[in-house]
Amino acid sequence: MVMKMGGQFLLILFFSSAAFFFTFSQARSITSTSTKPQIFIETNQTAATARSCSYTLTIKTSCSSPKYTRDRVSIAFGDAYGFEVYAPRLDDPSARIFERCSTDTFQIRGPCIYEICYIYLKRVGSDGWKPESVKVYGPDRPAITFKYNKLLPNGVWFGFNHCRKIM
Repeated sequence: MVMKMGGQFLLILFFSSAAFFFTFSQARSITSTSTKPQIFIETNQTAATARSCSYTLTIKTSCSSPKYTRDRVSIAFGDAYGFEVYAPRLDDPSARIFERCSTDTFQIRGPCIYEICYIYLKRVGSDGWKPESVKVYGPDRPAITFKYNKLLPNGVWFGFNHCRKIM
């Protein structure tokens, strides 16, 4: 009985800690050897954050998307335990990001995630944008691909949640 109550206490403590896990990011363009720059997103984390990990995102824009977009594009992905990486601004119209038939690569640093099981994109603007797929590479895990191939609605988080309940 003592072991069971101790386990419940640890589980409650873990989820309480996860509730204080907030991440904010800012994107900036860097020089690259390819024709398009990689975007690095630096994440500022609260003191509650234990570890920080690096993620690579490869976002492919559909060939049936508008020619380009000036819309603001945000992303959030995470695991079933509540750990999340959030980038409020991926787009950069001056760097030719998210053009029709293009593939863009982003480096994001954020909290370490156990197994990515959800991802959401948000587009705000009037141009429209149709991502074909988003591939996320994380540390010590195989890459995971989420296939969109749909025009994103304006001003709404849109994506996938394949997370299983923890308890």
